[in-house]
Amino acid sequence: MKIKNKIILVLFFSIFTFSSCEKYLDIVPDGTQELRLLFNRKETAYNSLANCYSYLPQNDGTYASYALLSDELTTPVPKEPDAIRVMKGQQTVSNPLMGYWSGFGATGRGQGPLWEGIRSCNILIENIDLVVDMNQSEKNQWKAEVSFLKAYYHFLLLSNYGPIPIIDTNLPISAADEEVRVERQTVDECFSYVVNTIDEAITNLPERVVGNNDLGRIDKVIARAIKARVLLYSASPLFNGNSEFYSDFVNKDGEHFFNQNFDESKWQLAAEAAKEAIDAAIAQGVTMYYYTDTPPTFDANNFQFKFVRDQYSNRFSITDPWNSELVWGNSSPVTNGQFWQIQSPALMKDPTSSAVEAAWQWLSPTLRMAETYYTKNGLPINEDKNFDYTNRYDVSTIAFNQRFYAQFANRTAKLNLDREPRFYASLGFDRGLNRTWGTIWNLKMRSGEVHGRVANTGDFLETGYALKKLVHQDTEGDAYNKAVSYPWPMIRFSELYLNYAEALNEASGPSAEVYESLNIIRERAGIPTVEDAWSNAANAITVNKHLSKEGLREIIHQERSIELAFEAHRYYDVRRWKLATQYFATPIKGWSVNEESEANYYQIREIGQRSFNAPRDYFQPISFTELSRNPNLIQNPGW
Repeated sequence: MKIKNKIILVLFFSIFTFSSCEKYLDIVPDGTQELRLLFNRKETAYNSLANCYSYLPQNDGTYASYALLSDELTTPVPKEPDAIRVMKGQQTVSNPLMGYWSGFGATGRGQGPLWEGIRSCNILIENIDLVVDMNQSEKNQWKAEVSFLKAYYHFLLLSNYGPIPIIDTNLPISAADEEVRVERQTVDECFSYVVNTIDEAITNLPERVVGNNDLGRIDKVIARAIKARVLLYSASPLFNGNSEFYSDFVNKDGEHFFNQNFDESKWQLAAEAAKEAIDAAIAQGVTMYYYTDTPPTFDANNFQFKFVRDQYSNRFSITDPWNSELVWGNSSPVTNGQFWQIQSPALMKDPTSSAVEAAWQWLSPTLRMAETYYTKNGLPINEDKNFDYTNRYDVSTIAFNQRFYAQFANRTAKLNLDREPRFYASLGFDRGLNRTWGTIWNLKMRSGEVHGRVANTGDFLETGYALKKLVHQDTEGDAYNKAVSYPWPMIRFSELYLNYAEALNEASGPSAEVYESLNIIRERAGIPTVEDAWSNAANAITVNKHLSKEGLREIIHQERSIELAFEAHRYYDVRRWKLATQYFATPIKGWSVNEESEANYYQIREIGQRSFNAPRDYFQPISFTELSRNPNLIQNPGW
């Protein structure tokens, strides 16, 4: 959000940080001189507003991004961020990694405790009426914004820890010990609180924030979109009647934290909320993104081919700043020129430049993700009769009609050929193409080659795949200030259609509305409709798979995994589907990147093992420190 450009007062933190038995509880003296000074004028109060926004997840920062949790990405061992360590089973209770509860990471590039963010929101809500140079309508809007943020921070905590305390107001300094030692609420109570708080906030939010200086601030479109996501999570197997995992997880009174009975009506509520969010977004001009700019000179002649245009539409749907598809963007965490921005480890080196300090070239998509994308026929690679799945790791000569994404007459794995446009917009591979730095690069990724591992350097792509999706096409790697910044997509329009399709299918099964929602995304992706792809007996192995709820569920899951890949969704999606053991407890694989020859390079190697202990790892641990501060807290099962 662009209010990041305002100075956030360090004083604000110092005034309201106390060494209480509950760090996350908001014990604040009322009516202090400091409060009166902070909320005396709009200008100073604005710093409080900016501080509330500053706790938003920093997913565009390499060392704080939840995009690195799951099975989508990997790094060489010397470069491992904490997110990778979590997925390797190195989480601890003594000092939890990637924890929103207590915060994590280095100052300026980590994540502050969300309980502090909630406290900041409560402080503003309780004191904004003191400001003398604001009218009541504006005060109400600020209250609504931070009420939404407070709900959102509770939702993030709920998504990561399951049942949590609800901190709706700050406690006075006179609060008794038992008031301070709050207890975790049930999952249903937590979801209800989040939804109700968002509903209350919507009343006083603007329909849509469009001013350049305020982009990213909360409005009705954003609030309805997040509400739809919250209700989708609430209806999902992890949270909805999960007696399989949590029949023994109870509070001190013996009450189950998780409802033990599945409630199908939650899917209908999620579907209705998603439809409401879609309609609200459309009414405010939100649309699916298509690239309409004049193509760069090097591709001008290629733009007559739809396959090329589709690659641009899919890649720029992420990196074109504040584009029509962006429902909510957050540009607060990482500013232009900061070296830990996630583009740096993803950016490949310029073969013509000796100065490549900002192109780290070590954040690599996994082989599994390369295999997740569809074929050109819009089908999974193992369900397309015309894709040589059995021999997908064999090497093939690149044909003339494949020249728009790979180097004609060179050789690469069959796995890299005849795939959908999103594959080529998102992934770089050996003998593929990369449109960047004002030209088209020929990628050469075997050992000793320009985009491969050179000598013993730690900057190399462990799997042999490069991540293009999160890198702006014009970002250059010879200096950090040449990174083209864009707001991190907190939520895109395509997600709303995916949310609607999933919820509606679970509520009532396959329908024209479900297909339509998926097809809107598939049209931009450049692949056939669901009906055309799955009813074509010449292509589909499982003909008419889309006609059953179970079959369509698999299709929706894969569509979501592709469309939202690398955007910090998969960790949450796979967990809420209760499929984490299937995906997160398996080896990470890639090409043999230490090899020079074609024959040796194109051998599958196991890079490392991911670890997932179910049900323990479905939720993160609360640290020993927090448990000692508050004896009323109950640790998550297995920790």
